[in-house]
Amino acid sequence: MTTNNAVARIVVGIDLGGTAINYTFLDERGQFLIEGLCEHPARSIEGPLICLGQIADGLALASHRAGVNFDNVIAIGLDTPGPASSTGVLSKRGSTNFIHPQWAGYDIRSGLEQKLGRPVTYLNDGNAAALWGHVAIFGSENKASSISAIIGTGLGGGVITNGRVIVGQNGFGGELGHVLIPFTSIGGIEGLLPECNCGRIGDLESLCSLTAIRKTLLPYFLAKQPDHPLAAIEDKNQAAKLVRGLAEQGDSLCRDIFRVQARALGLFFDAMMNVFDPNTLIVGGGAVETSEAFQQWFLDEIRAGMPKQREEQAGILIRVILGGDTAGARGAALDAARIVREHRL
Repeated sequence: MTTNNAVARIVVGIDLGGTAINYTFLDERGQFLIEGLCEHPARSIEGPLICLGQIADGLALASHRAGVNFDNVIAIGLDTPGPASSTGVLSKRGSTNFIHPQWAGYDIRSGLEQKLGRPVTYLNDGNAAALWGHVAIFGSENKASSISAIIGTGLGGGVITNGRVIVGQNGFGGELGHVLIPFTSIGGIEGLLPECNCGRIGDLESLCSLTAIRKTLLPYFLAKQPDHPLAAIEDKNQAAKLVRGLAEQGDSLCRDIFRVQARALGLFFDAMMNVFDPNTLIVGGGAVETSEAFQQWFLDEIRAGMPKQREEQAGILIRVILGGDTAGARGAALDAARIVREHRL
């Protein structure tokens, strides 16, 4: 535990998921005061009242771990899964992982602000992780641009231009998983009809997510190789979670699945390069939280999936987000710190 009570101004980052909350603290020198995960159970399925109390309880424990006096906290950055507005009002149709009916249309940013008595800023979890990935590469003061795709149960991400997250009028900026891609140009998936949970056919998330593996890609490839060991596993969620490890070990079927995901990312990144002309492309999430060798194989497959680039574009690097599951909380804290600087709080 590091004692930081002498630092007068602290910003908190809170990453609220369906089952866990992750915390971090950022001081005015730009130093994070907790290394690695600092988690607490979320209890989001029990509704806003219970969940906000749980956030407060976990924050007290995290503050003790970091050696932070809460009196020194001047602002809090919050991120959650979407869909939600740019100000943190969760969708009236319900949001990912927030299934209790009282969450529908709930203003979680204001609710947490009232609960903790501090100004609260809001980003969706994909944008928050993208912000951390960007700042980890370019520093907190930068004018760079990046596109991040973060592969998890779904596909999150973010677009950052001139060092700022594009949130959008309704908070849907960076909903990259629902960008349609020309998936029929990917070899080896003839006859495949990838349907996203949002109802779209052939968006990035429909091919590049854990849900896509479970729902579409694993059944498709197992139909071609019914004697594969994964075919004998009745729990398809469990089978899908085993694909990455087997791919790392060189299993050909599982490599084919990750090759499709990488090629889909290649098509997506190609489109984004022609829209934003970014400084770099960034990948995060489970697909790259792997051995260095598999990571490099996956990045090479992304590049192979891109149509021929102009000479000026060929040098754009594909980077990996550092920090794993800490990325959301760190990005939320960075966003809150920016608001503090700009508004001189």
